[in-house]
Amino acid sequence: MSIPYSRTFLFGIPWYSLLIVLGVICAIWLAEKEEKRLGLPKDTAVDIALVVVPCGIVGARLYYVLMSWHQFAHNPISVLYVWQGGIAIYGGVIGGVIGAWVYARVKKQHFLPLLDILAPGLLLAQAIGRWGNYFNMEAYGPVIENPVFQFFPLGVQIPAQGGYEWHMATFFYESLWNLFGFIALWRLRKSQRHEGNLFCWYMLIYGSGRFVIEQLRQDSLMIGSLRASQYLSLILCAVAAFVLLWRACRLDRSFWRCFPPCLLVAATAMARWFVLGNMAWYMLLVVTMLGGVIWAMKACGTGHRTTTTAFLMPLIVWDVLCLRLADACPYEPFVQLLHALVCSLTIPVL
Repeated sequence: MSIPYSRTFLFGIPWYSLLIVLGVICAIWLAEKEEKRLGLPKDTAVDIALVVVPCGIVGARLYYVLMSWHQFAHNPISVLYVWQGGIAIYGGVIGGVIGAWVYARVKKQHFLPLLDILAPGLLLAQAIGRWGNYFNMEAYGPVIENPVFQFFPLGVQIPAQGGYEWHMATFFYESLWNLFGFIALWRLRKSQRHEGNLFCWYMLIYGSGRFVIEQLRQDSLMIGSLRASQYLSLILCAVAAFVLLWRACRLDRSFWRCFPPCLLVAATAMARWFVLGNMAWYMLLVVTMLGGVIWAMKACGTGHRTTTTAFLMPLIVWDVLCLRLADACPYEPFVQLLHALVCSLTIPVL
């Protein structure tokens, strides 16, 4: 299992293409369920899919080409050789959103509800599609040198110097994260009071996991020395968190008293990503985050300090434990990855 038996399924059909199609079918099916629940016109999900899917494919290809132009500069016509591979999911999301906007304008429908019906299925489709990277033997992480951790699906074997070497299976980590993210979105969908909120949750959940996992990949698309998808993820997380906080706080009469401490909590929660290896800075951020929560409770007039503290204390204990394990673990990247993903998980909870 650590080495795929073939890149193709039957009759030369690539596994990657098959899994993407399967993900699209699942996304459309889920969108149809949401269409009925939200009372949208019949066949909205199918109609929008006929626009969004082609736009997503074009966007995925253009994003990859722009980020890897050196591969196409000598033969620009090769940009059209999509059967040779070369797409990027963020380009697909951007292209799909543009397609949904055009559809909404033409059909004179509200744009944000369309994004909301697509969000859960999109994340599930990404969880399924990531397994295409397994069959293509791509989207893998650093070499795993310790034999204790050389097993599938924690790692995969990649050709190297006439043989194979074990690498972290980052495609699997992201697929698993997306699957749990889909479950979270599906449970959140009925509780959202504003159009577009569910898509903001999608950006926050997917973006946080992608930001953490992307830094492990060995084949990231780069802009100079920066990993393009990692920092795009950070921007999406920041925008989504700001929008959700703004919408939540503006319902309160004391908006300008509530918004600053809530923004402080979100900022310090996200900042934990950057100091995972430094105990002093990390604990400073956690203490600041705890202070921000108490400040927010006072400003917003809530009195559930005991409940909030009961939630934050296990979080702080977990943080400290992971930092200590990272020092003692024979293979630190796994502990760092787990810790970073827990940081991502607690952002929406906070």
